[in-house]
Amino acid sequence: MASSPAAHTSAGLHRFAVATAAATLLLIAAGGLVTSTESGLSVPDWPTTYGWNMFTFPMSKWVGGIKFEHTHRLIASAVGLLTIILAAWLQGREERRWVRRLGWGALAAVVAQGLLGGLTVIFLLPTAVSVAHACLAQTFFCLVVTIALVTSPRFRAGGTAAASFVSRAAAMTTALVFLQLLAGAVMRHTKAGLAIPDFPLALGHIVPPIASFAVAIHFAHRVGAVLVASAAAVCVAASVRLARPGLAKTAWFLAAAVAAQIALGALTVLSKKDVVFTTAHVATGALVLGLSLALFIASRRTSSSPPSLRERVGVRGDLQSGLLPEAVAWK
Repeated sequence: MASSPAAHTSAGLHRFAVATAAATLLLIAAGGLVTSTESGLSVPDWPTTYGWNMFTFPMSKWVGGIKFEHTHRLIASAVGLLTIILAAWLQGREERRWVRRLGWGALAAVVAQGLLGGLTVIFLLPTAVSVAHACLAQTFFCLVVTIALVTSPRFRAGGTAAASFVSRAAAMTTALVFLQLLAGAVMRHTKAGLAIPDFPLALGHIVPPIASFAVAIHFAHRVGAVLVASAAAVCVAASVRLARPGLAKTAWFLAAAVAAQIALGALTVLSKKDVVFTTAHVATGALVLGLSLALFIASRRTSSSPPSLRERVGVRGDLQSGLLPEAVAWK
């Protein structure tokens, strides 16, 4: 049976939202590269680039840190354009008002993010603005990931499920990951990445002497990693116990991403902030946030497949009771 034009439109919208989310992850990685290479002021003016229109700046001048900062600006512009298209597409084709509002929220967030990026340059990388810029990037990523998920055919086909332990665990994990990314942003922009230069010990101790803010925020980030790892393990256990293969698969991906993130954090310290490890650490942190959010959203939807006879009866072991004829009649 041929699919309808509406179905094609919905599928196209979903694929475009996924592409926007992927581009946003690339943008976060590019921002991490700018920070890792300390290239934030390599281009000292904004919105121009050394007086040139951003889009006409000659490639011959993309040297040193300029290539990292200028590339970051170009990717940000592309993501902004994708978000405009996504919001307009949702407004014209999406029947759910709350999803349309998500689109406009994402557009507002990307505009604010661009302005914050400009302010970081104009005011010479103030810590508060730089941290806000990093956190808003993660918030925007959450918005586009949510749009990508809720426009998928599987999400549309399912129904709303009651909050389960999986959804509560995933919500807690998402909150912990966001706070962990906030701590990481503060640590990164206050130059505290090597305040504790050893691993797995901290200044030779399990709990280091807290002699400065740099040590305190760095150690808080390490404690946060333990909390996130524990929460991810709970998500895996709860998803496996619920016996929904799709959720379990997402939970295992989340656990793997958390393990990779911790390894990258350790390598960042042991390598004295190698650019590759530091940048990968930033990007993987966003991926962990996206996966935990995806697990939460997926856990709030029921399967689109019809319930089994046992599920319809609702009582295990009662197939020989008087409920059986009624249950069969529901087929």
